[in-house]
Amino acid sequence: MSYRTILLEIADHVATITINRPEALNSFTREMLEDFAAVWKALGENDDVHCCVLRAAPGRAFSTGADVKAAQQPGGAVVDLANIWHCEDPGKYLGPKSQNFWKPVIAAVHGMAAGGAFYWLNESDIVICSDDATFFDPHVTYGMTSALEPIGMTYKMPLQDVLRMVLLGNDERVSAETAMRIGIVSEVVPLNQLWSRAAELAAIVAAKPPAATAGSVKAIWQSLDLPRSVAMTQGLKYCQIGNPVGIPQVDRAALMADKAKKFTLR
Repeated sequence: MSYRTILLEIADHVATITINRPEALNSFTREMLEDFAAVWKALGENDDVHCCVLRAAPGRAFSTGADVKAAQQPGGAVVDLANIWHCEDPGKYLGPKSQNFWKPVIAAVHGMAAGGAFYWLNESDIVICSDDATFFDPHVTYGMTSALEPIGMTYKMPLQDVLRMVLLGNDERVSAETAMRIGIVSEVVPLNQLWSRAAELAAIVAAKPPAATAGSVKAIWQSLDLPRSVAMTQGLKYCQIGNPVGIPQVDRAALMADKAKKFTLR
C-alpha cells in the first residue's frame, strides 16, 4: 500500500513507520488518521512482521498533535465537534491498541512531543527518547479542555505528574531526564543514536516467538480495563491458548540448556 503522510519499511520481521510531515512539525491531519488506521490493519495481518518501530521525520518535533492550520480548512478538522452524536476521538485511529494491533510497538521520540502526540506514546509498549526530547500538553493554554490524552497517560505516569503537565500547559516542558523518572520513557539516548537504538531493541524483540510476544502484549493491555481477579482469570486463558502455539516457534529445551549468560544490564 502507499501512504500519504507516513513512510513504511519492512525488513527482518520489523516494520518501521515514520511520521512524515516535518514541514508541519509532524502534526496529524485527517489523512494521517486514515493512513494509520490502514497501516495498523495491514501490519496486523502480515505474519512476517513481529515488531514495529514508530518514529518521526527529523526536525524540531516528533509530533505536535493535531495540525491546527489544516483544521481551519474546509473538511480539514480531525474532530467534528459540531456533530455531537458522531464525534470520534482521533486517537481511535492513531493508536495501535485502539486498532487491535497487538504486535510490540517501540516508539522513538525526538524533539517536541506535545498534546496529541501522546496518542501514540500512550499505546506504545516501549518508549525511548533522545536527550533533546521535551513533552508537554498545550491544550489549556489555548482554552481547550484536555481529557483524552491525559487520561491515557494516567496508565503510565503518576497522576500528579499528569495533572501538572495538563495544568501548566505551555509554561513548562518535561525534559528527557524527567520523562524517564516519571515513566513516560524507559531510556534516553543521544539524538544521533535514537533510531539505531530503536532498531536494536526491535531486532531483539522480533527474534522472539511472535505468538509469545503478541500474546503477552494483548493479555497485559486488555487486563487494564478489568478488575484484578477477572484480569488474572483472563490472563490464564491467554496462557492456555498462546503457550501451546508458541512451542513450535522455539526450542525451549535448547534454550534452557544454554547456560551462557547473554544479556545486557540496564
